Amino acid sequence: MRRRARWFYEEMNRRRTVRDFSDEPVPLEVIKDCVRTAGTAPSGAHRQPWRFVVVGDPAVKHRIRAAAEREEREFYGGRAPEAWLEALASLGTDANKPFLETAPILIAIFAERYGEGPDGARHDNYYVAESVGIATGLLIVALHHAGLACLTHTPSPMRFLNEILERPDRERPFLLLVVGYPAAEATVPVLARKSLTEIATFLG
Repeated sequence: MRRRARWFYEEMNRRRTVRDFSDEPVPLEVIKDCVRTAGTAPSGAHRQPWRFVVVGDPAVKHRIRAAAEREEREFYGGRAPEAWLEALASLGTDANKPFLETAPILIAIFAERYGEGPDGARHDNYYVAESVGIATGLLIVALHHAGLACLTHTPSPMRFLNEILERPDRERPFLLLVVGYPAAEATVPVLARKSLTEIATFLG
């Protein structure tokens, strides 16, 4: 157990977010298995309120990029507080998001606020944000373990995803995951993660 726990930590500690992707295709079966892994997450009342839309169509990716960049221009042009922009400055981000078209796969993750049975009857879902957040974490881990890189992208608001991907109103866009192989020239910032003592307290 100790060896497995340490090995897994060391593997995940190598995980990095990238913003420069290769356009090399990714095997769809790998993506499907990673999404299956996400679907093993615990959820409130076992409602499983996550919905994953895997996008590889270049035309759809183009529409998503155009809509996302419109929101990002608003964000960087005045919607975001100055302190937020200062925190992002060291990462070199801006309103341009070419990775939304370059990367071979986008996974739009939706949180289903309520479900509908075969008869159309509505039932509430519980702890939706928590459940979808856990599933998203498992998806990121699965993609890294498979040898892929990803980027969590959250333009705000993201309701354009409902329109482009034809999702019902009961599904709220949660996150857009950009997936693929890093470009040959991709770099990542040198970041220090917080130590165990900074993130955890052990009692007893």
